[in-house]
Amino acid sequence: MQLFYAPDIVPPHHTLTEEESKHCVRVLRMSSGDRLMITDGQGNMHTAQVTDANPKRCTVEVISTETEYGKRPYSVTMAVAPTKNADRYEWFLEKATEVGCDTFIPIECAHSERRVLKHDRSEKVITSAVKQSLKAYHPVLEPVTDIKEIISRPFDGKKLIAHCHDEAGRRIPMRDAIAKGDNVLVLIGPEGDFSREEVELAIANGFTAISLGESRLRTETAALAAVMFTSFANL
Repeated sequence: MQLFYAPDIVPPHHTLTEEESKHCVRVLRMSSGDRLMITDGQGNMHTAQVTDANPKRCTVEVISTETEYGKRPYSVTMAVAPTKNADRYEWFLEKATEVGCDTFIPIECAHSERRVLKHDRSEKVITSAVKQSLKAYHPVLEPVTDIKEIISRPFDGKKLIAHCHDEAGRRIPMRDAIAKGDNVLVLIGPEGDFSREEVELAIANGFTAISLGESRLRTETAALAAVMFTSFANL
């Protein structure tokens, strides 16, 4: 069934935005009586029925609602430096949303090559992935934030930093750093990696240094791998 995103929905009746109305009526060719799903991004999954198939202001009536749809017993927060190629970062946002992520924090680091992110465009990528993967929870996208501010924030869960520096014994495999049900915050650096000072600051503030394997991964690949590791740990 097709999923629509409407953060402002208040059952039982709702009018889709013009963009969503056009997609519903013109693209999907839905008509009065057809059913669809709508989420508010806060865990509510509504089953609704089209009552007025107007391509500019399609009206629906909510038939039933399932709360906490697909809720996971853990949270994933990914603090990842934007990549020089913006498309690669958007790829990460899309795939991590599909797998399961609660919060994205773009971070600015000493070696960052990109320090600005098009927030509205990134939000659209996330929303599209939410609808594609039938998620009822819409991840939060925070503004670009300095790495030191993130390191100093309190966090109720496991705090991890992935880096490629070669100090023997300083990193442990991510699979050994988390357990089922852990809330996880993972720091992933830019193409030039974190500076040694940033790594030391994170460790001094309770972060565990982790490895994601033997290969040297691109920023967006490492970030998605961390989301996948967390998902596998909770199977």
